[in-house]
Amino acid sequence: MQVALSLVLVVAAGLFVRTFTSLSTRHLGFEPAQVLIVNVDAHRTTNDAAQRTVLYERARDAVRLLPNVAEAALSLTTPVGSGQFTPPVEIAGVSDTRGPVWGNLTSPGWFATFRTPLIAGRDMTDRDRAGTPRVAIVNEAFARKFAGGGSPIGRTMTLYPRTARTLGPIEIVAVVQDAVYASLRGQAPPAFYMPLAQFDYLTELGIRSINLSVRSRTESPMLLTKSLTTALASVNPQLALTFRPLVNQVAASLTQERLIALLAGFFGALALLLAGLGLYGVTAYAVASRRTEIGIRMALGAPAARVIRLVVTRTSLLVDTGVLLGAGASLWASKFVGALIYGLEPRDPMTLVGAIALLATVAGLAAWLPARRAARIDPAAVLRES
Repeated sequence: MQVALSLVLVVAAGLFVRTFTSLSTRHLGFEPAQVLIVNVDAHRTTNDAAQRTVLYERARDAVRLLPNVAEAALSLTTPVGSGQFTPPVEIAGVSDTRGPVWGNLTSPGWFATFRTPLIAGRDMTDRDRAGTPRVAIVNEAFARKFAGGGSPIGRTMTLYPRTARTLGPIEIVAVVQDAVYASLRGQAPPAFYMPLAQFDYLTELGIRSINLSVRSRTESPMLLTKSLTTALASVNPQLALTFRPLVNQVAASLTQERLIALLAGFFGALALLLAGLGLYGVTAYAVASRRTEIGIRMALGAPAARVIRLVVTRTSLLVDTGVLLGAGASLWASKFVGALIYGLEPRDPMTLVGAIALLATVAGLAAWLPARRAARIDPAAVLRES
């Protein structure tokens, strides 16, 4: 029973550890290293809502001039856990636009800052401002869903259709590579990106803070904190600033998976240790109980290898029974952990085989130590004792 329970725990540990590994090594569609997110809050400034976009652009321009800054851009949200913007969307020529479509308001240079490749069309420029035709860039998931896999460039869309705050027409001018948006577990959703300077409703909302994403030329973007503070204070000393590396933001989104993997790994290792100790104790007791029998066998000419095989075989029968029960229990229990697994099936055969191999190795070591001691029994000493 102990072997069966140990196998169940080891299989669960393998599933959760592999899930965490899959998520932490997943291709994100952007490069988080060397990116520092600066939340710029203008609530203490005297600028009214209509002037805030200009204030944010001045802040971005001041940061771009710093020698250790490779690129900088503004955005309403940042990848993986920085809020969401999912307005209703209507696309010309598409009858069904149900399902969430994620949006973001950005400044020129945003894709360069995050190293997200532009696949087709043109990037945003500083000429995309209020008063010019509204434009948007969409991702590949958007193109697949609403353009049948073809090019959506040239099509128009409307935000908040048939409402008092309708925004449109908005021309799609480019397609960008898919990138993780809100969760590392989910597939990239259909998403669009609009120039921050063109989104008049930003003024109506009275949004007081924006995210300034800065790509550093150095390995540690936090080294930019002092120079960024000085540059932004020169624009407006009343701006409130909060700094966080993007890699930390991505890592924070994996807190639950990391904790589950650590706990599962700990209990899996503990189960292996207890199984090994239990098998060692049972085998050692069996060897001690049969010490006289083993001594007689050796006195009659039984070689040491045969004695070892005798002891290990009896332990193997115990382990085999536990493995069969544990494998069945693992397959049955797998349906309860399906929602926590990513990148593999709950009944993943590789994980099950790996867990069995690991348990068999521990069991073999636990049985071999008493068996080796049994093979060194002195038959003469045993016969004198009996």
